[in-house]
Amino acid sequence: MTNNNLVGLGLRREMLDELCESTPEQIDFFEVAPENWMTLGGKFGRQFRELAEKHTFFLHGLSLSIGSPEALDLEFVSNIKKFMDLHNIDVYSEHLSYCSGTGHMYDLMPIPFTEEAIKHTAARVKQVEDILERPLILENVSFYAAPGAQMSELEFVNGVLNEADCKMLLDVNNIYVNSVNHKYDAAEFLKKMPTERIAYIHVAGHYEEDVDLIVDTHGADVIQPVWKLLEDCYQIHGVHPTLLERDFNIPSTQELLIEIDQIHRFQQQAIALQKRSA
Repeated sequence: MTNNNLVGLGLRREMLDELCESTPEQIDFFEVAPENWMTLGGKFGRQFRELAEKHTFFLHGLSLSIGSPEALDLEFVSNIKKFMDLHNIDVYSEHLSYCSGTGHMYDLMPIPFTEEAIKHTAARVKQVEDILERPLILENVSFYAAPGAQMSELEFVNGVLNEADCKMLLDVNNIYVNSVNHKYDAAEFLKKMPTERIAYIHVAGHYEEDVDLIVDTHGADVIQPVWKLLEDCYQIHGVHPTLLERDFNIPSTQELLIEIDQIHRFQQQAIALQKRSA
């Protein structure tokens, strides 16, 4: 990722026909959950291969379960590597969470914020990287409870990244969601993220259940306070590749391009400001 002012879109199957015919020039890369694409054959498989041959892809996993007390699924990690090798994909990110114990929970659960969990998670990161022969990038996640917490979310996230010596996927919407749900200052949290570890950025919409409860859905337009966080992020941490997540209630491509163009504008403004300041 030598070029940082890139903007991407999360790819969904319902987009394939249109994007295979013509991909808008504003979309610099696509991101997919490998679990949803690794075993696809038929028309979808052919369309994915066609796009992957022409465009840059990032993987953003759902079920690695990096913080789980259960052993890593090494066969799954090996299959991820094969998929990345097959399609010449270098970027693989996952959630700093877990989704399995004695079985699969089909939800992203918060890892207890403890020193023991930091060491446990960091060791598993290195195990995954050894198999992938690529970096594992970890995303700060939204969470709704913090069972067994012995430190803050900020201390835990930085602790894992430092112990594992790995890169970060910085999700600005998750910072905003957590700041409302857990009553902290989103701008201050953003400032304390480790600039040198940021690989790329997510921005998304969410659902406001109540004035003090937000659910991270990726099913709506990005709201103004999250746009402001993204703009601030570029000013504080520099411009990084940025992905627009939209998982359902997916509008037309033209509507998605409005938000993609907004990301491009923020990137260009930040780059221009940095040049003037140099």
